[in-house]
Amino acid sequence: MSSHEDGGRDLGVLLDDIEAASKLPAKRRKISIKSTVEDAASILFDRGALPEELARIVDLLAIRNHLDQSSLGSLVRNLYPARKVSDGVALSVVGALGHGQHKPSLALQSLLLRWLVMVYHLLEKTAILSQAYGVLFNLLDTAAIRPQLCHLLALVTRRKHVRPFRIQAILTLSRQTGSDPALVGLLRVFKNYYPEIIVGESTKGRAAAFKHPDPQWRERLEEIRRQNAERYDDGVRNGFAVNHALARQMKGAKLTGVPAVRTQHAQEESITLEEVDNPEFFAENLEKIELPTQLVAILADPLLQKLMLLRPDAEGFSRVSYWLAASMNDIASGDADPSSFLDLVDIIHEYTTSTKNLPPLLIGLFRAFFQVWDGQQKRDTVLEALGFAPLQDFHDAYAQLFGPLERSLLDNTLESQVALLNFYTRLLRRWTVALQAKDDLNTLPKDSIHNLIDHVNNLALTLTQTSPSVPTYLAILEFYHFCASLFSQRPILLHVEITIPPAFLIYILFFSGSLPTMARLGGVLAEYKRSWEAVMAPPAMRALSERERKQINTFNGFLMDLCNCIWRGRAFSTSDLNAQGCRIPRTLPPVLESYLRGVDSDLALSSAFGLSHSPVLCLQAIAHVRELEDEVNEIRARHAGPVTQASLGQLANRGGLQLAWQEYRVGVLQHLEENGFEGVSELMYNTMKNLAKAKQ
Repeated sequence: MSSHEDGGRDLGVLLDDIEAASKLPAKRRKISIKSTVEDAASILFDRGALPEELARIVDLLAIRNHLDQSSLGSLVRNLYPARKVSDGVALSVVGALGHGQHKPSLALQSLLLRWLVMVYHLLEKTAILSQAYGVLFNLLDTAAIRPQLCHLLALVTRRKHVRPFRIQAILTLSRQTGSDPALVGLLRVFKNYYPEIIVGESTKGRAAAFKHPDPQWRERLEEIRRQNAERYDDGVRNGFAVNHALARQMKGAKLTGVPAVRTQHAQEESITLEEVDNPEFFAENLEKIELPTQLVAILADPLLQKLMLLRPDAEGFSRVSYWLAASMNDIASGDADPSSFLDLVDIIHEYTTSTKNLPPLLIGLFRAFFQVWDGQQKRDTVLEALGFAPLQDFHDAYAQLFGPLERSLLDNTLESQVALLNFYTRLLRRWTVALQAKDDLNTLPKDSIHNLIDHVNNLALTLTQTSPSVPTYLAILEFYHFCASLFSQRPILLHVEITIPPAFLIYILFFSGSLPTMARLGGVLAEYKRSWEAVMAPPAMRALSERERKQINTFNGFLMDLCNCIWRGRAFSTSDLNAQGCRIPRTLPPVLESYLRGVDSDLALSSAFGLSHSPVLCLQAIAHVRELEDEVNEIRARHAGPVTQASLGQLANRGGLQLAWQEYRVGVLQHLEENGFEGVSELMYNTMKNLAKAKQ
C-alpha cells in the first residue's frame, strides 16, 4: 500500500474520532481531542483532502457542534482540496450561513466563506453558486460575514444577477453602514454591467479590492494539486465562460495593461459575453452577443477567442492590432520597459496554442519585438508560439518574420542553432497540417515547402560541423522524418515537389558511428524512396520538375553508396550505375586500403562497413550468431567473429553452426528489427531488389 493510501486511511480514522467527539461536550470526553485535530490538520496540509474526506469535514463544520472554535478554525484553514470541489460541498457551505440555533458561529461562517472564495476556481460547477445567488445576497445585512460574502458575490455576479431591486438594496445598505468598502466594491462590480444606471457618488470612495485572501494558502494548494496531478485528472478548463480571474492571474503590475473581458454601455435587452456560462447558451446567442469593450482581452480569454473565431470581425481585429502596435511603439521609443512584453509573451503563447493560429497582427508584433529581444528570455515560449505561423510564401515570411527571428536568436552557440532547427521542424509539421486540411492545394504557396527544406538543409550541415554528436544528428533526422512523411501522402505529392537532404549530410550521418543515427537515417531514406516510386510509377502521377529530375540522380547515388557499404561489399566503389563512392576523393581509397591491410591483412576496405565488420553493426551481427548457437543443443565450435562467407563454410566443417551466408545476413537484419533498429533493414529491403523479392 502506498504512503498516499496510508495517509488516506489514517485521516479517515482521525475523522471518525473527531466526529464522535463533536457530539459530546468537552467535559464528557475521556481524552482531549486537540491532538487528534492537530494530526488531521497536519495530514490535510501535507497532501490535501480527497472528495469524500472533504465532504465529511465540511458537513462537520456546517452544523453547530461541541468542538471548540480553535479546532474548527484549524480544520478550515488546512482544508486543501486535492481534487475538484463538488456541488454538494459548495451547497453545504451555503446552507451553513445565516442565523439559527444549529448554524455554526459567525466567526466560523466567515472562515467558510473565505475558504469558498479561495477554492472558487476548483468548483465542479460554478453555476451552483449562481443558483444560490438570492440566498447569498439576502445575507448581506449580516455584518460579521459581509466582507467575505461581498467577495464571493463579486466572483459569482453575472449580468443576469444585476437587477434594480438589488442595486437599490446595496445602495440602501451602503448608506446605513457608512459606505462599507465591501459593499462599495460589490456595487462597482454591478456598475461594470450597467454603467449608465449606477452613477453619481454611490461608487466613489474607499472600496474593497477583492484580492486573494491568503496568497501563501494558494501556493500551498497549487503545490498539493501538482502532487496529485499524475494520480488524478480533473479534466480541461471550462472554455465556455469568461475568464473573470484574468486580472488576478496576471503576475505583477506590468500585465495589467491586458484587460479582462468587460462590456460597457450594455442595454437591458442586449446579450453580453459575460453572461455566457455554457456551450448551449453560447451557440443559441452566437449572432446576438455584443463584442466587449476591450477586444485585446482575446489574447487571454478562451471564450472571446471562440467568439472571434466563429464570428470574425475585421474592425475588431484592427482594434487589437492598434493596441498591440501602440504597446510596441512605447517599448521601441523607450516609454515602456521591454521586459513588459516578455510577460505578455506567455499570454500570446496561450492564445496561439489554444487557437492553433498566429494571426497577421501578432506577426507584426513579433517583428517589432525582435528589435529589443535578447534571444534568450522565454526562448521556448516565443518559438512555440511562432511555430503556428500560417503557410505563406517562404521568402516573404523570411523577410518579415523568420529572418528577424534568426538574427535575434542565433548567438554562435549550439543551443541557439538546435532551438532554431526544432522551430523549423515544428513549423513544417504545422504547414503539413495546413496542406492536409485544404481541398484545393493550388490555392496555397506550395513552393514554400521546398524553400523551407532548402533553408534547413544549410542549417543541418552547419550543425554537423558545430556539434557532431548523436543528439544533434537525431534532431536533424527528426526534421527529415517529417519531410519524408509529408511526401508520402499522395494528395500532397500530387502538388508539392520532393526535396531531398544534401548528399554530404547523408554521408556524415551514415559514418557518424551511431547505430540509432544509422537506423533513423535508413528509415527516412526508405520513406523517401517510396515517395519517388509513387510519383514515377506508370501511369505517372505527374511530370517531374526539372529540379526533381536533377535530385533523383543524386538520391539514387547515395542510396547505391549506402547499399554498397552495408550489403554488397563494395564500399567507396564508383563502378556501379549511379554510385558516387560516398563522394570522397579518388586518391583516398588506396590510402585507406593500405592502412587496413597494415592493421589486419584479412580486412578489405570494400567490406569494412558491411554487417559483419562495420563498427556500428558488428556487435548486433555477432549477437545474432550467438543467439543461433545458443539455440543448438550440441555444437563443437563457435564462431569467433567477424562472420564472412568463407568463415561460415569453415565453421560448418569444424562441427559448428550450419548457416548459409544469405541466411546469416537476412537474420542480422531481422535481429536489428527486433532490437528497435528497423531502419537499416527497411532501407535494404526497399533498395535491394533481390532481397525484396526474397522477403516476399
